[in-house]
Amino acid sequence: MKSGVLNLVLKRLAVAVVTLLIVLFAVFFATSMLPGDTASILLGQAATPEAVAGLREAMHLNDPAILRFLRWLVGLLHGDLGTSYANDMPVAALIGGRFVNTMKLAGITTLISVPLALTLGITAAMLRGSLYDRTVTVLSIGVISVPEFMVATLAVLLFAVYLRWLPALSSVNEAHSLTDIVRIYAMPVITLTFVISAQMIRMTRAAVIETLSTPYVEMALLKGASRSRMVLRHALPNALGPIVNAVALSLSYLVGGVIIVETIFNYPGIAKLMVDAVATRDLPLIQSCAMIFCLGYLLLITAADIIAIMSNPRLR
Repeated sequence: MKSGVLNLVLKRLAVAVVTLLIVLFAVFFATSMLPGDTASILLGQAATPEAVAGLREAMHLNDPAILRFLRWLVGLLHGDLGTSYANDMPVAALIGGRFVNTMKLAGITTLISVPLALTLGITAAMLRGSLYDRTVTVLSIGVISVPEFMVATLAVLLFAVYLRWLPALSSVNEAHSLTDIVRIYAMPVITLTFVISAQMIRMTRAAVIETLSTPYVEMALLKGASRSRMVLRHALPNALGPIVNAVALSLSYLVGGVIIVETIFNYPGIAKLMVDAVATRDLPLIQSCAMIFCLGYLLLITAADIIAIMSNPRLR
């Protein structure tokens, strides 16, 4: 039985590796098809055709796409993300500090949203059909229906324009005290928490309710187990796989949500860096940022699948 679980885990890891290669291929060719000529944009409108042709040759833009992809892939395997076209700096150096900022934002959001969503989802399932359950359900559905940019815009209007409690822009360099950190991160974290918590609440509630309807949980209830013991002792361990998947899928929304949030609040993270790179057609920088987001999504989904396999009592 253990070897069967190990085989499933190894197969999932192999699928993840193949998926990553496909994603790298798609990212490279999708960014290569962006409209506009990189050399012309870098040199400006006053550039002569000879200068543009010379820059294209120096940047190997005239090489076949498959050759440039293989060169980029070999560089990635050696830890070389390439050199930025616009800044003439190593891409790794440009991403370094921005990556830390994005991880801080994602980490704070995760620490707040996951416990909040799990608590609301589990308690709503325990009190299914009650006023509390209906209120949580209606609010979560309402939040799911609102896009990220709308939540961010409403947060700016409420907290920055009308109440003037929080700054409209998140300038990390101005954080010199705990109060400054709270003020700077408040609105981006609030926006992202709204975005990912609602879906997590719904999926957690559904997973727990499905487990509560199984025969062994009903038998525990008939034997006199309290509702809280029935949920915490019998239902939750068996709903761990679906709940972990719900958490991973919800956190994967950070990949898309953080791009919008960092742009609206001018937060200096990887997403903002990638948006700026698109304007200058800085292909190595765009490709590296997109690869990091795709890799993060893939790691979350793969980890959730492995945990679901390991926590499945029937497989164990």
